[in-house]
Amino acid sequence: MRISFHGAAHTVTGSQHLLEINGKKLLLDCGLYQGRRADTYERNLNFYYNPQDVDAVILSHAHIDHAGNLPNLVKQGYEGNIFATHATADLSSLMLADSGHIQESDAEFVNKKRAQRGEEPIEPLYTKEDAEQVASMFAGMNYEQAFEPIPGVIARFHEAGHILGSASVSLEIEEKGRKTHLWFSGDIGRYKLPLLRDPVLPTHADYMIMESTYGDKRHNDPEQAFTEFRAVVKRTIERGGKVIVPAFAVGRTQELVYDLNQMMFENGVPRVPVYVDSPLAVNATDVFKRHLECFDAETRKFVEEARHPALDFKMLTYIRSVDESKALNERTDPMIIISASGMAENGRILHHIKNNIENPKNTICIVSWQAPDTLGRRLADREPEVRIYGETYKRKCEVSTIGGLSGHAGQDLLVKYAMGVKDSVKQIFLVHGEERQARTLKDLLREQKLSQVHYPGLHESVNL
Repeated sequence: MRISFHGAAHTVTGSQHLLEINGKKLLLDCGLYQGRRADTYERNLNFYYNPQDVDAVILSHAHIDHAGNLPNLVKQGYEGNIFATHATADLSSLMLADSGHIQESDAEFVNKKRAQRGEEPIEPLYTKEDAEQVASMFAGMNYEQAFEPIPGVIARFHEAGHILGSASVSLEIEEKGRKTHLWFSGDIGRYKLPLLRDPVLPTHADYMIMESTYGDKRHNDPEQAFTEFRAVVKRTIERGGKVIVPAFAVGRTQELVYDLNQMMFENGVPRVPVYVDSPLAVNATDVFKRHLECFDAETRKFVEEARHPALDFKMLTYIRSVDESKALNERTDPMIIISASGMAENGRILHHIKNNIENPKNTICIVSWQAPDTLGRRLADREPEVRIYGETYKRKCEVSTIGGLSGHAGQDLLVKYAMGVKDSVKQIFLVHGEERQARTLKDLLREQKLSQVHYPGLHESVNL
């Protein structure tokens, strides 16, 4: 067996891990790399392996940094199944079509600027039509259901608690008479978050591929994060400003709406309009309704009684059309705008940021981890000037970061997760983390007598 780490290695985005077993190739995730614009196009376009040679794909969840390069994989010749939970299959179909549309729209916008400068136009990474071809290739599976993606491998999905449908993957592998158990964490969620069930911890594995996003940081308690977010919203509204929130359309957006509902109706925050400016978020709500199996008991009860705050909120408006979206930027009254993408790299959020960043009354609220070289990271770092669509804008607004809202496990849960396989594991591979975070986690695990921990480089291959 051979593992090659073709993404999320020494970085957090672009998850792609290729397993070679019994002469077959099994790909775990196929995500988009997000980072410096000059690097991302070529890196995402060109695979380090031949897509035609891949026999099966297993997808941990629907976030674009894990699923977003599937249209390219198919376009370049992949013809097999894409195994995922039922909810992930449904969400991914929506999110990939939306991503294809965004790729086209952003290319069109940038090309107008390039034409003015006499430069050659660029092609979108892929189109909405390309993305829609992927939908028919999903093979939906239940949690804990055994399936055989390639000969000699029995796989199961386990609850990861990260977003709707997210899963870790266990693989029981038999190769040349040798049996091996490999566990892929995907993105690990957190305990006691709204909407979703808690993550399932591993109890046995010979090898584990594990995320390390917050390997150097413990999260604030969710209640503390709520208090910090409420304070940001309240002071911005009271000075007559807008709160602009870059947020993933699936998962984080619903949690924010839940929190805002509580703030305005139970915790003394002035009631102002809340706009979710993401057609994807509107469509994703229907997917949430169809997949009660992913929710905790409390949320299932809310949904069944049609009382769930993300679906029934008096101050909430979902924005579908471009004209409605543009109209928000012409208004000056206090409001809250939640829009994709979560790292402020594409989509409608860019227009909201560029139209509001130079007004000191406003706040841009960062509610999730931001990859290096993204606009979201530059904002989180409080850079005095940022470039959006080739134009420079001075940052005069407040920027607030709320770390405790993350859907990723903090340092303490990551250690607990790894300790679940302490008695059996031969090697742990840390992925989906920057070097400082991964090195810190590696040192902590060594203190717990887990010495066989490796932080593989991009395109590194390991024989097991």
